[in-house]
Amino acid sequence: MKKQAIINVKNLVARYGDDLILKDISFDVFEGEILVVLGSSGCGKSTLLRHMIGLDRPFSGNIMIEGEDITSSDDSHFNALKKIGVLFQSSALFGSMTVAENIALPIQEYSGLSKSSIANLVRMKLCMVNLDGYENYLPSEISGGMKKRAGLARALALNPKILFLDEPTAGLDPVSSAEIDELILLINKSIGATIVIVTHALDSILNIAQRIIMLDKKTKSIIAEGDPRYLKDNSQNVSVRQFFNRKAKSRI
Repeated sequence: MKKQAIINVKNLVARYGDDLILKDISFDVFEGEILVVLGSSGCGKSTLLRHMIGLDRPFSGNIMIEGEDITSSDDSHFNALKKIGVLFQSSALFGSMTVAENIALPIQEYSGLSKSSIANLVRMKLCMVNLDGYENYLPSEISGGMKKRAGLARALALNPKILFLDEPTAGLDPVSSAEIDELILLINKSIGATIVIVTHALDSILNIAQRIIMLDKKTKSIIAEGDPRYLKDNSQNVSVRQFFNRKAKSRI
């Protein structure tokens, strides 16, 4: 059975002042898939993510989340964004709050649940990311990998249909990176969340991506889309093959 598109990006143009960052970007994200957005530094990956989660508005074009255009009105924007969770690259945990308090914050803000129900929900989310027992730790008291997992637990706090993960393994050692990759796969399989990831970590891409789109700094557009394992060996685009095979561009 063909999967339904849960996100539609249509003819997106992104500018910062006079600088054109993305030009006529169009693609779909299908329900329940893991899609990775990749490309070299400065190609517009983070810009695209910021537009998809509503932090920036496009110069032109549309972004639809479950049929609601988040660029059309504040109401549509708010309704659509209630369906998503975000893990920022730095984890963005509040340093003065415990891990449990960080995770509880969006639940308190939007759910109206009792304190005991929120505490139970927080414990459930911590168990999902293997942080049970760390409720009362401050972010400064846990490792980088644990901060990522705590950020992921907070992203899951409101049971979102869609997760956006910005460089989820950045700055982590290989073992911690592999643990995050396994956790992402588990979340996708266990709760069926659609996951959009921005990363340039090749090992993670080949381990977890079901499909990729690759952005290009020069053309400011998508130059590849599909299964990364196929593209690695079969893409006709030189830049795509260089990326997946870790080859520097020839200077000759």
